[in-house]
Amino acid sequence: MYRPLYPRLFGTDGVRGIVNKDFTPFFALKLGLAIGSYFGPGARILIGRDARVGNAPVLHAVLSGLTATGVKVYDAGVLPTPALQLSVRDFGFDGGVVVTASHNPPEYSGVKVIMSDGIEAPRNVEEEIERMFHEEKFRYVPWSSIGSVQSFPRAIEHYVESVVKRVDAEAVRKRGFKVVADCANSGAALTTPAILKKLGAKVLSINCDFGTPYRSYEPTPENLEDTVRIVRAVEADLAVAHDADADRAIFIDRKGRVIPGDVSAVMLIYHIAEKNPDLPRRIVTPVSTSHFLMDETVVKKGIEVVWTAVGFIKIARKIQEIGGAIAGFEDNGGFAYPKHQLVRDGGMSTALMLEALAKKGAGLDALYDSIPKPAIVRTKVPVSSREVGLKAVEMVRERFSGYRRIEIDGVKIFAEDWAALVRMSGTEPIVRIMAESPSEEKAMKVAEELKNLVASLVAEVTRS
Repeated sequence: MYRPLYPRLFGTDGVRGIVNKDFTPFFALKLGLAIGSYFGPGARILIGRDARVGNAPVLHAVLSGLTATGVKVYDAGVLPTPALQLSVRDFGFDGGVVVTASHNPPEYSGVKVIMSDGIEAPRNVEEEIERMFHEEKFRYVPWSSIGSVQSFPRAIEHYVESVVKRVDAEAVRKRGFKVVADCANSGAALTTPAILKKLGAKVLSINCDFGTPYRSYEPTPENLEDTVRIVRAVEADLAVAHDADADRAIFIDRKGRVIPGDVSAVMLIYHIAEKNPDLPRRIVTPVSTSHFLMDETVVKKGIEVVWTAVGFIKIARKIQEIGGAIAGFEDNGGFAYPKHQLVRDGGMSTALMLEALAKKGAGLDALYDSIPKPAIVRTKVPVSSREVGLKAVEMVRERFSGYRRIEIDGVKIFAEDWAALVRMSGTEPIVRIMAESPSEEKAMKVAEELKNLVASLVAEVTRS
């Protein structure tokens, strides 16, 4: 088994940790120095952030590291990650840095590194940054060459206009949608209501002031109960809920049903396939997506499914590698429309959903009811370290050696009437478990059995 020379810093999507615990200002400074040393003196780097309370020390420490290595920094302020990524690509920056921990709890902060094409850094770049971080061989410049920091206020307006241009705005305006926008007390507050208003929607914005969030950043059903109540109370056509950096969009129909991200993705895939017949008839998605759902929907429409490991960087680079796709998506609400950009983009997903509903002349609830849905149960087991979790996953793989499996990321097991994925999280110290079946009872049973198995294996590994 390959073992990296240095401890890994980057997870599935960036570096994350608890502020002033494992993500201290000193840690952030070293990370900024390593990132700046990678890009080199004179590089033009766009930086932005979500609205987390703990971001201030991380942001300023990263800025210090970047400028000390001669990087020219352009500060876009608080904004969604996809808005920054679009500006990196469209305005010719050498790269970007986003201070965000995405969907993680509010005590976390983090850093994502963006390449010049607007897509997150591939693993070989992460490894080089990690090497510089651990060796502390930073490329300091003389005092006269210290990098500058200047404001870059164009990113938000450019993003909003770019999203609206990608859809038939007039068709959407004619529907006059009433939409609840749950912006997770972060960057989406500056973009999603603006996008909706330009599309003629009547918008009720909630969770749009910055600071300590009123709900957990991850837009899961248990975290969106207040949003559901508001949708019903105001009789909205639908709601969209984001995470802290607004690269995810989770939709709620007028009945108050929180729609799983892979189901809403199917709706968007159908629409994009009709909207853009020139796109290759394939989609790219990770193994965490339901196989039963894909088989009963897009595969039956003659659309090929290309599977990857978890992490949107892998989806984006795979789309580049194979020469395009209808879409790339995750089950958590991350969705990329390749005609716009090859990254998950909650604002673009929102505009596309309204366009899909306008073109179909239907409500979100009707589209949701039209899609066959397997039962999916997700659970997790905490672990003391990544190494313990990986060992437990390996032991699960051995226990199910007689089953058909996919081992792109963790192990996905297939039986006649169920399938399950067990994998180590790339962002948190947990082993993630997903079980699916046409039968809800079977999915729940498999999930519970696997959770108990993983817990016992984790205890066994910890004792050894």
